[in-house]
Parts: sequence; structure tokens; C-alpha cells
Amino acid sequence: MTDNLQALYGAKWMFNRINVLAKRVLRSETEVNAKMDQFHFSVLSLSKLGNWLPTLLREWECVDHNCGYDQVLFQAGNTEYPIVLKRLDAHYDWLRSPVSTFGNKTLPVVLTNSDGCQPSSTVNGSVALVNSGGCSYFKKVQTMHASGASAVLIMQNQTETPQDMNCQDNECTVPLSIPACMIENFNFDAKSHLNVTFQNTPSPSFFAAIDPQGALQEVGWFLYPSMSFINWQTQWFQYKRNLTQQLQKPAHIVSVFQEQVMQGQTGVVVNISTAELKGFQHLELDMSLSCPGERDTTCGHWDHGISLFVCCNPNSTLCGMEIGRWISPFRRRVGRWITDISPLLPMIQNNQSDTCTFTMKTAPWAMPWIPSLNLRLYKTSESTAPSETFVLYQPGATFDKHYNSHFKPFNFIPPADVKKVVIFAVITGHGSDENGCGEFCVTSHHFSVNGHINNITFSEAGTPLGCANQVLTGVEPNEHGTWLYGRNGWCDGRNVFPWVIDITQQVSLNKHNQITYFGWFNGTDPNPKQNPGMISIYSYLVYYRS
Repeated sequence: MTDNLQALYGAKWMFNRINVLAKRVLRSETEVNAKMDQFHFSVLSLSKLGNWLPTLLREWECVDHNCGYDQVLFQAGNTEYPIVLKRLDAHYDWLRSPVSTFGNKTLPVVLTNSDGCQPSSTVNGSVALVNSGGCSYFKKVQTMHASGASAVLIMQNQTETPQDMNCQDNECTVPLSIPACMIENFNFDAKSHLNVTFQNTPSPSFFAAIDPQGALQEVGWFLYPSMSFINWQTQWFQYKRNLTQQLQKPAHIVSVFQEQVMQGQTGVVVNISTAELKGFQHLELDMSLSCPGERDTTCGHWDHGISLFVCCNPNSTLCGMEIGRWISPFRRRVGRWITDISPLLPMIQNNQSDTCTFTMKTAPWAMPWIPSLNLRLYKTSESTAPSETFVLYQPGATFDKHYNSHFKPFNFIPPADVKKVVIFAVITGHGSDENGCGEFCVTSHHFSVNGHINNITFSEAGTPLGCANQVLTGVEPNEHGTWLYGRNGWCDGRNVFPWVIDITQQVSLNKHNQITYFGWFNGTDPNPKQNPGMISIYSYLVYYRS
């Protein structure tokens, strides 16, 4: 739906765009037709709708990012009026934006009358206009860059609409310093002397959704023009449906706090009676995260770690230890996650105190968030249950050449009545050295138990869509930031998944055992030259008994 004067054109363009994607993804014409029947387009003026939609568009108007039409404005020497065409910039993290590079400058254009896959001396110092096809987008930009072009415009043929311009695989690691974008097809006079200006025309750009329960929902920010963002929002609805089913499972629910303001050094602090926590074998954290207002725009602008600490016995080494971790999103307010922390049940059950103190906090300088927390406790028919917990390694260390020296061997002798032994660990990387460590680099982490190596590698770190591809696991989609990138053990707008290792077969009862831990970058100790990042870790050894 649009209030653009070219409404019919816009509807046809969007229809064709969706149809191209459907044909690319679906297997048969029948499936394509069935999918296209689910899309509806309105070309009526908003003033003629006579329903709630005009009010929605007025009150939920687009703000901040991508609120307008990205365009190129061509001016030919022999024409009185400019030619204005739609443009799609290259993927935001691959090439620079032409607007951020040139501002409102007018630049000369050279019509190459080629696909741009071969060098051309005629483009030196000008914007190169090339045709689609013939080679990859990367090859076109690289070739025109080498030929001296200041930017590249790729014009689609007459049967295609502008497509997403992305690099592929190793191409993405080769730096290119000129902007590029794709434009729709237009018949230029080959003899024309063209100039181009890159512009953004303000418009009431707007996206909203109705979820499966019939509720109106915001859909966040479209970081660049792509139908993928609609798909990710749809996946989020699927995740929420699965979560709702999971929450309907019978459980003993302890409400720790509901919609409390979390900000500053203190965070949210609540005391809970231990009588409510005993007699169960399974424990989940049900945490939701909202914002002070009713719109995404009221949410914190940056991502920060959120930690949950517990203390049930001030004299215990377990007092004040971390039992849950989440990463806040960039300006979205719809998150809710369930985290299974059953191995840590002894931390809230094995004590003489009448209360346990739960503390949730984030960076003290962060904007306020509104979290809610429930404990979901179950009784199970399993033959064993966690009975004793010991602190292994925490809270982490700077990820430099001295990193592994911080973690000393842990020695233990499990009693004969122990039936199962596990390691419970949460590990995340933050900061950025010259290798992107610890947030965007691939690291591996290793627990050696009596010489048996147990390891995990965060291979998605630094990949362009490493977290966008995990919306079905709880990543809040379409955040107002670089949420799409894979991170080192975490994603923006999601809980951090614990790593639980069953080491029962690696342990000898009533005998001396030893655990060691080390973390690697590129298969060896980290050794950054500048600005080392850090690894945040909390880990426990847990005994299970009958």
C-alpha cells in the first residue's frame, strides 16, 4: 500500500520483485502461484481508505533510518527535465554508500555500453554506467575501480527489477574503495553528456505486521532494501509461536520480578523465598525484555550484556555468581527467551537461608530497559538430578598472549555416589583488536578432563548473516544496528546458550581428577598487536546423584 503518486508503478514493481524471489525459491509454478495469492496490493489514496490504516501510518510514521526513496537524478545537456530513477545501494557492509561518499555533488557519467567486466579507459574520473550480467558484481566494481572510475552504476535489463547487490564468499574480504549501486532500466541517448546526483527523497516509508494472534506489530528497521527483512520478521512470528507452545507446558512458576526498570549500578534486585524452589529437578529462566515506552524508538540504542546473579548463602563461594546471560538488542522491544539452566539448581536449593537474592543488571551507562523474569521449575522422572555445584572459571580475561595463563588447573575428587558429572559454561567474546577479536573473530574453547579434550568453535563469528540466520532460535530481527553479523558466542537480542558437557565417562570416582581450560584464536594462543578484546566466561562443575 502506498500514497505515492506513482502508486500503480510501485505496486507492480513490488509484485515483480516478490515474484522473482518466489520463482527462485519455490520448486513449481503451482507453489509460486499459491504464494503470490497471499500478497495483496492497494493503490488507493490513503484518504479514500476510510479505516484505521491512515491513523496507523500517521502515528507509527517511519523515523530515523531508511525513511525515503533512494534515487539517482540524471541531468542530460540536451534535456530540460532531469531523469529520476530508483536505486539500490550495494550491501551496506561491503561498499560505501554513494550519498555518504559524495553528498549532493553532481558527477559526470560515462555510458560504457558494456557489462563492465573488461577495463575501460573512458571511465577515468567519472561514474561508470554499465549493464548487468557478464560477471559478478564484485568483478564489475573491481574492474571499473582499476580503470579509474569514481563509482559504478549497474543498470538492469528491461525484464528485471533492481536486485540486491552483494559480494560472495572470498570476494567480501577484498577491499574496494568506491561506491556502487543498481538502477532500473532506462533508454539513455548514447550521445548524451550525463551528470548524476545521488539523493534520498523523503517519504512516509512504513512497515507494519499483524502477527498470528491478530495483534499489530512493528517490524523494525530495514537496514538495506531487501525482502529478507520481511522474511526474518516472519521467522520471528514462527519463533514466538513455538515459544508460546513451550510456555504452555505445565510448570511451577516463580515470579521473580515483572516489568522492573533496569538501569544504573544497582540493576534489579529481588529476594525470593527458598521454600518455593525446592523439590524440583529442572529449571528454566523465562526472561522478557521491553522498553519504557510503547514503541521501538524508546529502546536502548546500543547492545549490552545483561547478566543474572544469585546469592542464597553469603558465606558460600557460589554467592553472587552468574547464572544467566542475554545481549540486549538495538532498539527493539519484543524479546522473550527460555534458557535451561537445570545443572545450576543446587545453587538455589542447597542452602540454609530462607531467601535467595536475584540481581539482574546491564552496563550502568546503558539506557533503561524493562525486564521481567520467571523461574520455571519441573519435576521429572529422570533417575539422577543435579546435587552439587562448584565454580570452575570466571569471569574471563583480556584475550591477549597472557589469556590462558589466567586459568589454573582445577583438581577434584568426586565421591562414589556421584552418578553423572557435567561442565556448564557460558562464553562470549567482546571488543575488537586488529583481528576483530573478541566480538567478530572465530575462537575455540577447550576443557581438558584428564587429557580428554572437549571443545567448541564459534565459527559464525564475523560472517555477514551469522545472526540474521538464527532468528528462529530467538534473535530479534530488524534491529536498528549491525545485528545481522555473526558474533563470538552470542547474538544481539537473544539469550546466550549454555554449553553443557557430559564428562562422566572421562572422570574416575573416588580418585584425583583434573580439568584445564584454554581458549584459542586460529588454533593457537591469541597474540594481538593492539586493542585486545576480552572473553567473558562463567563455568561450573556439577555432580548428579540419584
